[in-house]
Amino acid sequence: MRIVIAEDLFLLRDGLTRLLESYGHHVVATAGTGPDTLEVLLAHRPDVAVVDVRMPPTNTDEGLKAALAARKEAPGLPVVILSQHVEQLYARELLADETGGVGYLLKDRVFEADEFLDALTRVAAGGTAIDPTVVAKLLGGPTRRPHLAELTERERSVLALMAEGLSNTAIAQRLFLSESAISKYTTTAFDRLGIGREVSVNRRVLAVLRYLDGRHE
Repeated sequence: MRIVIAEDLFLLRDGLTRLLESYGHHVVATAGTGPDTLEVLLAHRPDVAVVDVRMPPTNTDEGLKAALAARKEAPGLPVVILSQHVEQLYARELLADETGGVGYLLKDRVFEADEFLDALTRVAAGGTAIDPTVVAKLLGGPTRRPHLAELTERERSVLALMAEGLSNTAIAQRLFLSESAISKYTTTAFDRLGIGREVSVNRRVLAVLRYLDGRHE
């Protein structure tokens, strides 16, 4: 994959570069400030970008804002936020983007290289990779662990394809069903997983997260 790394700390930026290139990926550019992040994202249009939240010049939310700005110019540009912080306002905006290809991981909860690389690959393919702690903070409390037994076999099939980043149209084609049928299955699956319409982040992101989390019960 062609990857951009936006991280203001040199040692972490260099370490990520070495790690990714040791696995055969190509880091096409790096950035250490918010403005530079936006510039390299739009210049290189990478397969996926790894972006920190807090970057110069303000050291507040420059990285996340740059990622959002880049996705407005290039819809669906795959971005994985890798940070110690959950910036709620802009994180909600990122996760509410229906174009997919988003991730939000916490630095102190990434324990394995393979896990990190799997998240990058999933996001590059248009899927999602969201740490449960991020979702819990955005929702104002702990997420309910789903019981996949509550879902029908068809609903589980739809969620499995949704986790791969497929749209309703693509899911319908894969399952040889109409888009209206897929819409019905997604709505009932959301309801069974306790994801109401009032939530302020993308319901598809939450559904995929709870589906993937529930598989490990």
